[in-house]
Amino acid sequence: MAAARNLSDLTLAHEIAVNENFHMEHVDLPQNSLEGRVKQIVHKAFWDLLECELNEDPPEYDHAIKLFEEIKETLLSFLTPGANRIRNQICEVLDADLLRQQVEHDAVDVLGLANYVINTMGKLCAPIRDDDIKQLKATGNIVELLRQIFHVLDLMKMDMVNYTIQNLRPQLQRNLVDYERTKFQEILEETPSALDLTTEWIKESIKDELSVSYEPTSSPGANGSSKPNLSPTLVLNNGYLKLLQWDYQKKAVPETLVTDEVRLQKLKEKLNEIQIIACVSLITSNMVGTAIAGLSDFADNLKRVSAALLEGMNKETFDLKEALTAIGVQVCSEMNKSLAEREFPMLSMEIQNSLVGQICSIVEEDNPIRSLIDKRIQQYLKSLLTLPGIQKCMPVIPGGLAVIQAEIEAIGSQYAGIVNFNKQVYGPFYANILRKLLFNEAATGKGEMDAPTN
Repeated sequence: MAAARNLSDLTLAHEIAVNENFHMEHVDLPQNSLEGRVKQIVHKAFWDLLECELNEDPPEYDHAIKLFEEIKETLLSFLTPGANRIRNQICEVLDADLLRQQVEHDAVDVLGLANYVINTMGKLCAPIRDDDIKQLKATGNIVELLRQIFHVLDLMKMDMVNYTIQNLRPQLQRNLVDYERTKFQEILEETPSALDLTTEWIKESIKDELSVSYEPTSSPGANGSSKPNLSPTLVLNNGYLKLLQWDYQKKAVPETLVTDEVRLQKLKEKLNEIQIIACVSLITSNMVGTAIAGLSDFADNLKRVSAALLEGMNKETFDLKEALTAIGVQVCSEMNKSLAEREFPMLSMEIQNSLVGQICSIVEEDNPIRSLIDKRIQQYLKSLLTLPGIQKCMPVIPGGLAVIQAEIEAIGSQYAGIVNFNKQVYGPFYANILRKLLFNEAATGKGEMDAPTN
């Protein structure tokens, strides 16, 4: 439970600091859900009872006084420490003992108290609630008025929470690295297995690098094999690159990257889309490049059409082959239209069918164009991770990716920011794991990684 609380605190602090759009929202339960129906029934019973009590002769005010007590506490929670005048006024007007004395002398004015509450809310609320306050003033039924007051007070609580988040964000950003590292250390002390997935992730990256770098020694007299010295930075960067090809639906992410899982998944989805767009552009250019020479806006139109038809491509129900067929047909249509405008002969059916067929073949995982584009995207992202943190300029875009330059630079910038921050926070934990794994690898002299000892 302690580890769960620490993880919750860490995740919330991280989200507030890195996501400028993060905010809390008032959530109403769906009316057709069990929880929604129960809430609706209970609330209706309460407000119906209150209405019956107020309509009695003489009226019964016990529940109404309890409501005003709760309203008083909520209003006081909105005040800053120095707001003594309004604090004293709220405590005086909504004093429960005073209200009970007024009831005994038949001098209580529920509507007058509600109007005082509304006016006070108007002074304390954010400008976005001004219309809600006006609607409260126009509500005539006292029971419905009290009910709506509580609804608007709930909205004001969310406003206060979001205001606090906004003020807290700069301080969190200044201290986030130390805060997250400390919190994760506390999690690790409570749960020693909290780095198991991270260890496996790094172990897989080491194996990948060994499979690329390792070559048996063929010289006479060699007694075994020679292994290259693996750079920890290279191993980590390779691990980070794998996150953009991760199966987020079936495979858990390393514990040290849980806070950025959603962001990484969205980047992967965007990369998948622009990869297809780059493939379509390269195939079109290779097949009919001479026909589109000099058409400066053709590539942009092609990208716009492709992006529209690929929308939602990361959903399981999306039919990529069908979308690619539609893109191929649209490319041919746009091409023929452009050729006709310049009084050039249109594409033959043979060329059109071949173009559509090649675009449709992108769906195959081993498609050479798709493999080439993927390799160049990986090359670009890898070069981003090797840049010094202080460098502001972006790496040169590899050939074939010019059509998606703006998109891949935006994705790359966000991705590099996630990676560099993650290295700052979890660098000491990664160093310990790498030291253990690389030492074991060197000691055994084999390609297999030994399990780290705890």
